[in-house]
Amino acid sequence: MRIKDKVAVITGAGSGIGLATARLFVEEGARVVAADWHQEAVDAAVAAIGGSIVGIRANVAEEAECVAMVDRAVAEFGRIDILVNNAGVMDLFQSVADVDNATWRRCLSVNLDGPMFAMRRAVPLMLKQGGGAIVNIASVAGLGGGSAGAAYTTSKHALIGLTRSTAFQYAKLGLRCNAIAAGGVTTNIMQSVDQSHLDQAALARIQAYHAVNPGMLEPLDIANAVLFLASDAARHLNGAVLPIDMGWTSA
Repeated sequence: MRIKDKVAVITGAGSGIGLATARLFVEEGARVVAADWHQEAVDAAVAAIGGSIVGIRANVAEEAECVAMVDRAVAEFGRIDILVNNAGVMDLFQSVADVDNATWRRCLSVNLDGPMFAMRRAVPLMLKQGGGAIVNIASVAGLGGGSAGAAYTTSKHALIGLTRSTAFQYAKLGLRCNAIAAGGVTTNIMQSVDQSHLDQAALARIQAYHAVNPGMLEPLDIANAVLFLASDAARHLNGAVLPIDMGWTSA
């Protein structure tokens, strides 16, 4: 078991990548706090996985709820060793001239503010115990400009910047921070937006980028990479942005 007795907080754990990661972590001996903004989803996840897992409803756009989910790990299990910032929302594929304020703020709040709030609470606790591992789920949209709209793309570029800054600042203190640039994954992220409002003109331009995607991944493909980055097998890997995309960004 690669992370036996480690304590992990995983956001967006009610479905997709987060759910697959929570299940894998428990199988690998970790104690898990599964957070999701849908109470029913996190309850179902906890019931389905069983074992050393507890659930908490958390909207990561709200600082107090990020603090509460990290504190829940300490209250339940006495520490926090791993933080997986996975919760995210998609935009409407709008370009900068057309993006509306609500879409912009929602993407930045969930995809960037949430990880920062969670990290700001978790990092001091990790440092007190000698270190920890943070894994941020970014996207190929954080490496280029063609896969989504301005809001989502900006949020994932910024998340990679936050990852690298954190890795550098705490590298000598036992804390590692890495990111995964996920390619196309079969999740329900598009349910986070009203698809009837997608910017069809921008979406048509984006299709040129999506046409070179070699294929879709399953949530477990990303979860396996998260496990590696969180484990001692990656103890010297810090500030890395690992593309798990079937070679999409190599095109």
